Amino acid sequence: MKKKKIFMTVISILCVVFMLGSVAWADEEAPEQAEEAVEEVVLSEAAQAGITAALGVVEEGSDLSQIIERGTLVVGVTDFAPMDYREDGEWIGFDADLARLFAQGLGIDVEFVEIDWDNKILELNAGSIDCVWNGMTLTEEVDAAMNCTETYALNAQVVVMAADKLADYADTESMKDLAFAAEAGSAGEACAIEAGFDVNSVQNQAAALMEVAAGTSDACVIDKTMADAMTGAGTSYADLGYELSLSSEDYVVGFRKDSDAADMLTALFEIWKVDGTLIQLSAKYDNAVSVAESTLTEDLVDLIGSALASIDFDELAENVLSEIDFTSIYENIENLAEDVNLESLASGLGDALSGLSDGAEAK
Repeated sequence: MKKKKIFMTVISILCVVFMLGSVAWADEEAPEQAEEAVEEVVLSEAAQAGITAALGVVEEGSDLSQIIERGTLVVGVTDFAPMDYREDGEWIGFDADLARLFAQGLGIDVEFVEIDWDNKILELNAGSIDCVWNGMTLTEEVDAAMNCTETYALNAQVVVMAADKLADYADTESMKDLAFAAEAGSAGEACAIEAGFDVNSVQNQAAALMEVAAGTSDACVIDKTMADAMTGAGTSYADLGYELSLSSEDYVVGFRKDSDAADMLTALFEIWKVDGTLIQLSAKYDNAVSVAESTLTEDLVDLIGSALASIDFDELAENVLSEIDFTSIYENIENLAEDVNLESLASGLGDALSGLSDGAEAK
């Protein structure tokens, strides 16, 4: 599975470099935030090219192939603005929009199913949903139970309370006597318990905020992403705010264990980081989402871009690619790699290099 993940990522990187060219950073580096919000974010040509290329190595009977055959990607969500929330009966948000783009690239529909966050792993294993795409923090439990993508956004757990009381509670020790609310099974609940807080577990993060607004709880621990979108001046909870952060976290999307869909989406996230899709979507939701940086470097993109620029792809496709059985080639490469004893190979190379070094010193 790791080899296929690398293969999908390389294909997608080649596609994004080809589509964007070696001028991806030519004018200036992409801004951390888009200057203007856009009404709608569309699937870029680079993203579609990456998906199309990666689909060429999807195995028959795999999790992703079954999702495509069914024709619908079923996404598990909770009410969590700005990631997933309802507006006029429709699920929208940063994550909801990304899920639609992913499904569009696969040529299938998307269905959002509201779940009990504490039961997300059970829902996934039961086949009720295909993935959890809801501002999910990468924890040891999540990593052990799901096949997760790489990080696409950053987050923290923060303590939200009445804004006029923030100055009285500067650290966790001063908050020990407060009554807290947190979403059951969430990273926020785990942080609150670890801090020694008295925690009332509620259905979701929206309910935790309502507890504080109603005065039922003194404070709550929720995602910084939600706190930025829902508290402070001009928001639904203008009288609430936060100052104290309890942790720094990574957002990932989780699929069933051994699902190849996670590998596909990881590769796609790299494209979206480079082509501006994630930044544009964050701007659409008031820049409340902190987008993770791409693992691609300017030098790598320039190098691959220069190499691709010298290739006549029309001639290559007409005279060469049409005659190649890529599936057989990939299978042979996989089989060859499995037969190689990498430890022995590394040891042999080390001995050889050591011998060259000794010879050079002798001279």
